Amino acid sequence: MIVATVLFQPMGAAAQAGANPQDVLFNWNRMVLELVRHTPTYSPPVASRSFAYLGVTAYEAVASGTDELKSLAGQLNELSLPPQRDPNAHYDEAAILHAALTHGVRNFFGNTGPTGQRAMNAMESQIETMVSASLDEQTLATSIAYGEAVAAHILEWSLTDGGALVENLGFPYEFEPGSSPQSWVPTSTIGLQQAPLLPNWGDNRTFAMPNGATCPVVEPPVYDAQAGSEFYTEAMEVYEAVQAIEPDEEAIARFWSDDPMLSPTPPGHWIAIALQLLRETDAELHDSVDLFARLGISLADSFIGCWHEKYLYDLLRPVTYINLHIDPDWRPILITPPFPEYPSGHSTQSGAAAAVLEAHFGPGFAFSDKTHERDGLGVRSYQDFWHAAEEAAISRLYGGIHYRVAIESGLDQGRCVGAFTNALVTWER
Repeated sequence: MIVATVLFQPMGAAAQAGANPQDVLFNWNRMVLELVRHTPTYSPPVASRSFAYLGVTAYEAVASGTDELKSLAGQLNELSLPPQRDPNAHYDEAAILHAALTHGVRNFFGNTGPTGQRAMNAMESQIETMVSASLDEQTLATSIAYGEAVAAHILEWSLTDGGALVENLGFPYEFEPGSSPQSWVPTSTIGLQQAPLLPNWGDNRTFAMPNGATCPVVEPPVYDAQAGSEFYTEAMEVYEAVQAIEPDEEAIARFWSDDPMLSPTPPGHWIAIALQLLRETDAELHDSVDLFARLGISLADSFIGCWHEKYLYDLLRPVTYINLHIDPDWRPILITPPFPEYPSGHSTQSGAAAAVLEAHFGPGFAFSDKTHERDGLGVRSYQDFWHAAEEAAISRLYGGIHYRVAIESGLDQGRCVGAFTNALVTWER
């Protein structure tokens, strides 16, 4: 049950006198990670989109109350300036953030099930009690109205990006498959998955980079069924990696699998890492909203860019090629996702996340990833963010669902995406 995992967690005794805005931010992010895990339509691209819009919502709500932070309006594609605060009114930061995130989360997760709805209600009630404890009615009402106004502005902006409506869990009702030997074919017997997931996602409006085609990948090797060809060699490496997998390699594959409905998804894994590290480093509120916004933006843009290339190259998965040309009985360790192979989405989004996290925490920042500790997958430690990103990427080869070239190209694409996010100006200094 998710209700037990989302109870309000104050950062310290000082929070007992009223709500700490950092507590509000962190607890709503924890809630979102749980809702992603339990909402059927939240495939990785869809999850990344919500992380971005909710990150921007929190950032703009806080930025309007300080001279230190610069609005992202005019920097993110088609985002106009959100409502600004009345200089003559008195506001409470925790109340503003709570109202903004409550409004945003309820809209982005309005289709979650009864358990998720109950969890949102419980979270809202708990934080509402904490926020209102030390505030006069006027300040509370003014703060709530303002937070909701910011959230409504961001929500209205989100409706025009091409990804607001996800029908049929993201699988098109009609799809014309490719006819070339290298074209993707379904890898599942599930009826819904005979068409690929979100084929038009690469056309969505991006956030920081100009469009989905901005960070292209190199062309994959030419399809060839001949033993010894470059393409055959790529597939053979996947085949042999699974056949001779070592225990630690299988642990890596499963740690980074991040399957929808069983985890917060791949982008949620990086959000969980950020949340953990912000807590452990006692980050200031301004640093936290800055990182959540940037990380969400980079993850969302990485999926748009990756999906643009996936459907441009429309490449078949390793299991299809291997069953046809190497071993008809071979099976990957992980479940093959229902969409084209090239490039690796895990790799692209991990490269983008590493670029943003390194820019925030600095190079050589060692950490232990506790995302899946309560799922029984243990804790893994890394010397820096690129070490983690590279492990996340290679996990897809160990799992049998990506060629090495897709992994390496995805990491390169992620670096490109992350550079656009890192170029955003957020601090007025």
